[in-house]
Amino acid sequence: MQPTGYPIRRDILKQMWHSFMKTGQVEPVQGVDPDPIVIRSWQRCAPRSDPRQRPRQVSLQTAGFQATLKAHADMMMVARPFLEDIYQFMEGSYCAIVFTDGAGCILDVHGEHSALAERYGDTTTRSRLIIGAESSVRGGQTFGLEPGSMWAEGHVGTNAIGLTLITAMPVQVVGAEHYFEVYHQLATAAAPIHDVSGRIVGTIGLVEPVTAATRHTLSLVMAAARAISNQLQANLYLEETNHRLAEMNTILESINEGIFAWDGNGRIHHINKQAGLALNLNPTAVTGKLISDVLTLPPILAEAIASNKELRDVEMRFEIGDKPARVSASLRFVLSTDNKPLAHIVTLRPIERIRQLVHQQVGSQAFLALEDVSSYSAAMRPVLRQARTAARGTAPVLLRGEGGVGKNHLARAIHNDGPRASRPFMAINCRAIPHELIVSEFLGYEEDTARNSRPSKFELTNGGTLLLDQVEGLSLEMQSALLHIIETKHVLRLGGIYPIPVDVRIIASTAADLEQLVAEKNFISHLYYRFGVFNITIPPLRERVDDIPILAERFLARITNRSNQAVWINDEALKVLCRYPWPGNVRELESVLERALNQSGDAIISVADLPESVRLGRVVTAVSPQAQPVQTAAEAEREAILQAGWATHGRVTEMAKQLGIGRTTLWRKMRRFNIEPDHFK
Repeated sequence: MQPTGYPIRRDILKQMWHSFMKTGQVEPVQGVDPDPIVIRSWQRCAPRSDPRQRPRQVSLQTAGFQATLKAHADMMMVARPFLEDIYQFMEGSYCAIVFTDGAGCILDVHGEHSALAERYGDTTTRSRLIIGAESSVRGGQTFGLEPGSMWAEGHVGTNAIGLTLITAMPVQVVGAEHYFEVYHQLATAAAPIHDVSGRIVGTIGLVEPVTAATRHTLSLVMAAARAISNQLQANLYLEETNHRLAEMNTILESINEGIFAWDGNGRIHHINKQAGLALNLNPTAVTGKLISDVLTLPPILAEAIASNKELRDVEMRFEIGDKPARVSASLRFVLSTDNKPLAHIVTLRPIERIRQLVHQQVGSQAFLALEDVSSYSAAMRPVLRQARTAARGTAPVLLRGEGGVGKNHLARAIHNDGPRASRPFMAINCRAIPHELIVSEFLGYEEDTARNSRPSKFELTNGGTLLLDQVEGLSLEMQSALLHIIETKHVLRLGGIYPIPVDVRIIASTAADLEQLVAEKNFISHLYYRFGVFNITIPPLRERVDDIPILAERFLARITNRSNQAVWINDEALKVLCRYPWPGNVRELESVLERALNQSGDAIISVADLPESVRLGRVVTAVSPQAQPVQTAAEAEREAILQAGWATHGRVTEMAKQLGIGRTTLWRKMRRFNIEPDHFK
């Protein structure tokens, strides 16, 4: 029915229908033009069906209908409240509200469709429209308006539902506009339901007596169909939004940084697990609360928010009850179109995590184990026993011994064999820092702008080990601060207000006489006593000659791995190394081997490649000569021949003159000691 066709002239519509059935053409009647949509539908139906016969009513089988219901369950759930609302306002008007899928299959019916057929259809008509041989009108199967029936144009001819599916527009078909005569007592109206892509996924229709048809009927189904379409789109958008929100929450929970966000009114709307751990908060418990009720913002963060200034990686302290939290934080704003902040987002990283990453990158880890420390000599075995005990303890450790004996190596081995092996290790030479800077270098400092603040060495090694090499070089002020940190396990930065808890294992090393320094009041006695639990003295290399071959072997093995070229030392050169007193200890041994290797042309260190001072056993010291090992007569004789050979470059005659023996005697002795003149050239 065209909008201009009201009020309804059913007699004119009947004349048009009869005219078409007789001639196949329709002309205007009394100035009323036929609806072109209806005429085109009649023309499509005419070749297929006789309008005075029963329509080809088709219903889905039970299995197929159940599958269709399942496929459209979500849409039916949305549509059913609208169908019930429409029926509530039209109850008693002998109407049926019909909901179909995109193929015209009735999925749901509300209303008085049985009473509609009883009142407006004759007995013959009713018997034709019943589906199923044993069904009755009073059984509910009337006019084919039962779930599972197909109401497409190809099944029941011209009707509003079928035309809506074809034209994708709201349509009202009144009385004789229906192709089949059995439906001339009805008025049908339908409107399409679209999904988000514009595809027709269903229709909502209204079937009523022709006498009750008004133009408002079409408006009603149009509004209901639009509401259902909007609800379907809203549900789709909500589902997609929930999906994206779930993705975002999963991403926020999977990243290592903490995310803490609140809106412009100060109400927390998101805090992920990492932020909860960093701030000692329960994300579920604090979400939705005012931020002022949960924690106190650091002054630098509050100032940045007040001035709309972003921050990046600034160290700050959050006050959460009586549990402060130090983190590195960055501040970002969510801005409106007029650049006003709608929300604040703070990313948090625990200070410990940042320092762990720094230590991983700079390689400040100890990899030497106690098994790597040579212990073949009897003098080193008690040292290693004490070191293993110290590795399991927590008290400060004092390593004593001459310079170059390997105190730093042993400190790293103690760290790596203890429970702190995976934590940072830092070594500091206390004599390398000027006295006027030593306190600030160790304790760090706090300034008004957190960007210029500097953490203490104890914070940087929190959880790990701090080695203080040449600890006697600490000033008395720093000794006092160190004693306080050992006792309280807290450090206070210069200019700071809040003490920072630290858990650091202190290892000190020295070659000085600390007892003498304590007596001279240059070393605090209480700090000295703190090192009394693990006081380990490493013997000099000359007292553990048995370790020299293994030390040389390990050093050359490291060079082999570094240069991918095998290097080694022959037995004669190794014997010379064992006779030398090594005033510089292990450090001197490594230097001698590296120099000899550079002198060697074939990657084999021989006696000739060793420095003259080592070959001759000469030790230069500013105090007194070092004790020399006692040699046998044969060793002394062989050493004299070697020294004469090096001095004369293997010229036997000159060697004999320098030694005061004949050439024949010299040749005999050289054969006995397996010495060749070419060895010195």
